[in-house]
Amino acid sequence: MKQKQSQTMRVWLLGVVCAVGVQHASAATVAVDFSELVEKNANAVVNISASTKAKKRSLSQQQQQQVPDIFRHFFGDQFGYAPPQRDKQSFGSGFIISKEGYVLTNNHVVDNADKVIVKLNDRRELEAEVIGTDERTDVALLKIKADNLPVVQIGNPDKLKVGQPVLAIGSPFGFDYSATAGIVSAKSRALPNESYVPFIQTDVAINPGNSGGPLFNADGQVIGINSQIYSRSGGYMGLAFAIPIDVAMDVVEQLKDKGKVSRGYLGVVIQDIDRDLAEVYGLSKPAGALVSKVLPDTPAEKAGLKEGDVIIAFNNQEIGLSSELPQMIGRAKVGKKVPLTLLRDGKKMDVPFEVASLPEDEVDTADKANEPDLNSLGIGLRNLTEQEKTQLKLEGGVVVLRLADDGAAAEAGLRANDVLVRLNNQMVKDTDEFLKIAKKLLVNKAVPVMIYRAGQPRIVALRLEGAEKKDSKSKK
Repeated sequence: MKQKQSQTMRVWLLGVVCAVGVQHASAATVAVDFSELVEKNANAVVNISASTKAKKRSLSQQQQQQVPDIFRHFFGDQFGYAPPQRDKQSFGSGFIISKEGYVLTNNHVVDNADKVIVKLNDRRELEAEVIGTDERTDVALLKIKADNLPVVQIGNPDKLKVGQPVLAIGSPFGFDYSATAGIVSAKSRALPNESYVPFIQTDVAINPGNSGGPLFNADGQVIGINSQIYSRSGGYMGLAFAIPIDVAMDVVEQLKDKGKVSRGYLGVVIQDIDRDLAEVYGLSKPAGALVSKVLPDTPAEKAGLKEGDVIIAFNNQEIGLSSELPQMIGRAKVGKKVPLTLLRDGKKMDVPFEVASLPEDEVDTADKANEPDLNSLGIGLRNLTEQEKTQLKLEGGVVVLRLADDGAAAEAGLRANDVLVRLNNQMVKDTDEFLKIAKKLLVNKAVPVMIYRAGQPRIVALRLEGAEKKDSKSKK
């Protein structure tokens, strides 16, 4: 897991597990003997370490102007010089998918790394080349120079059923080649800020350091990449999420061919249909994606979509939750013409839609339309000192220095000297990490913030305003 934790713990915490002794996550898996599976596949699982050199430099005048007001207001001239930073080291897991040395892992494990080392089961340590990464699916493809390597067998996650046993192999907390078992808890889970991945949910024990490792079915086939866990404590709590292997392999092929990933997009802001809206739109049950806004100069506008349309199917695939639509469109082949089935004024109709490529610098349309205003936080922060980390037994965190009386942080109940350790279920290592997470928060949606106050943990709810709302206030 990355100490920087920029995506390591985005909304949730990430991991994979590998062990020589199999630990069962639930009583239901006790009767399953995974020993042969572990023996056969452990050699194809690797430990990954990535290092990033610290950059020491003074801030230019232009860069000083770009420092968010929330920090400038409380730190003042401190921003005239960028203090020395430490080299950063992250650890994770991965697995070999070809004898030629291709290795799969999570993007957050190797993100921005200057050097990546892959440690094999036979104790060899090889420097890896990063072939390509995809932040949106959190997938990274590496290449090591070695021949006749052991490889995993790729399975079909579509055949998975809820309740089936699964096993993970990885390096939790640096304990190489640990194995943990559990069952499939749910399929096609949509997580906040993760629009393009229909996650596999399991109860497999996943912890920091396991990110990027394989999730096996009972037949010994990889059906997912362990990527995230939902946790309030930073450790295993019975909710783990894996990227389906078919999603990852599609990314692999594109990275091999083009060095980047192209995916389709529509250009709308959508929302779920609840019971009341289902009645309003004449639906027999809450299902589909309600178009609340059509963004200009997008495929949606060209296709003639209108606000108030209810998209009920894409390419003849029914849509239950609105979160399924971005996943379907994102994986559709760019340039392909497919039908969008929707309800408009109570009438069912098919609208022809040509899948266009999502611009490289484009953020998710819902996020773009709901960009948070960080100045509304009204907070000043500093990093924990090493002594404070030791005293509090924390790996990282930020200390609240000051609060603006009318800021969102004060309204949430934060106080000076609170130690903030998690934001929206993501671990906050330092102020940089805090900013990265805060920029991805949804506007006007309350998120949990874990703090330590007088040495005791506490959770408060934080709600950020959007830039548009902020502007409209200032004009009054």
